[in-house]
Amino acid sequence: MKKAYRIKKDDEFQRVFKKGKSFANRQFVVYIFKREDLAHFRIGLSVSKKIGNAVVRNRIKRCIRQSFHELNEQIASGYDYIIIARKPAANMDFHEIKKSLMHVLKLSRVLKQPQKK
Repeated sequence: MKKAYRIKKDDEFQRVFKKGKSFANRQFVVYIFKREDLAHFRIGLSVSKKIGNAVVRNRIKRCIRQSFHELNEQIASGYDYIIIARKPAANMDFHEIKKSLMHVLKLSRVLKQPQKK
C-alpha cells in the first residue's frame, strides 16, 4: 500500500478516534472520519499483542491491506479509516477476514455496491 494511503502518526490516529464514528462486528472495529481535503482514502491498522505473536499480527495486517486493495473501487474515498482487529481475527483466513471487513464497512455505509452489467 502506498504511503499516501496510510495513517502512521499518533496525532492522526487520535483525531480519527476523537472525531470519527465507530462501527464494529466480532472481529473488527472500524473508526471512520470524513476528510474534505482528501481525494482518496487512508487506512491505519491496530493489532494488539493480545491477539498473538508478531507472525500472527503481521499476517492479519497483510490480509487487511490486501482486502482494502481489492475493494479499492468500492470503498468511499475522502475518509480516514482505522481498523482495530479483535481476538477472533487471529483464527481467520484471508477470505473470512475480507468478508468480515466488507460486513463492517457495509454497516458504516461506506462500501459502494458493485455495478451490475
